[in-house]
Amino acid sequence: MAGAGVREFKRRIRSVQSTQQITKAMKMVSAAKLRRAQEAAEASRPYTETLQGTLARLVGLSSDVEHPLLAKRPEVTKVGYIVVTADKGLCGGFNTNIIRAALDALAADERQPEKGMIAVGRKGRDFFRKRGGLEAEFVNLGDKVSYADAREIAQYIMNAYENEEFDEVYVVYARFVNAIRQVPTVEKILPIEPPEETGSSEIKVEYIYEPSAEEILLNLLPRYVGSLVYHALLESKASEHGARMTAMGNASENAGEIIDALTLKMNKVRQAAITDEILDIVGGAEALSK
Repeated sequence: MAGAGVREFKRRIRSVQSTQQITKAMKMVSAAKLRRAQEAAEASRPYTETLQGTLARLVGLSSDVEHPLLAKRPEVTKVGYIVVTADKGLCGGFNTNIIRAALDALAADERQPEKGMIAVGRKGRDFFRKRGGLEAEFVNLGDKVSYADAREIAQYIMNAYENEEFDEVYVVYARFVNAIRQVPTVEKILPIEPPEETGSSEIKVEYIYEPSAEEILLNLLPRYVGSLVYHALLESKASEHGARMTAMGNASENAGEIIDALTLKMNKVRQAAITDEILDIVGGAEALSK
């Protein structure tokens, strides 16, 4: 009986050790991918900020310019949400937090518009396919985010907005802070609300625009939407790898604790078996000596 108990503990320990090896390997892979994704996300931030500043200056010079992406609808009846999740799991509460942020934003809208979900990533696609409201899906984009994918998503939402399929469009993604902290973020994309130009205390520089500020603005608006989507994808990918690295690190530590606990129990069972055998030997010896 005792031997069978020890064998069972050994089998369970080997099983947990195998799982621990997998989680450690996944942590190392995610750490390597995180470094590249973090560099890409941080590199995109200055570009997005510069583009916002340029857009603000152009809007100030071209306040009377009309464009479908700038048009605000008098009544909002349908809102689109680009929900950026991962294609895979094993990343803690990353996907759940993003989906919850989208649902909370929709529930907090007092206008109670109809929803249209654009899922980026299989986890969001699977959730909204069951729940309903899925308008489009973009899955299996890979670990290396490309601007071509962002441009495809941006073109879809711009076409939908111009065709009045959506009255507003938001993007829901995880803003990367560090490997431990990722902040679910909801940002409005359409209609475009040009940011206000900052730096009033700095020296103003006058630019010469060719062919004209208005024409440059009209060409810049679609690129601006594409850059917002691209930035959201980069931030989300870095957040995904950070969340997975943290989750796999925690899983490896938990597996180690389980192995220690099982080893302790196995040693106790083995010690009890040895004690029983000693008692049997001593009892047999006493019986023979009588």
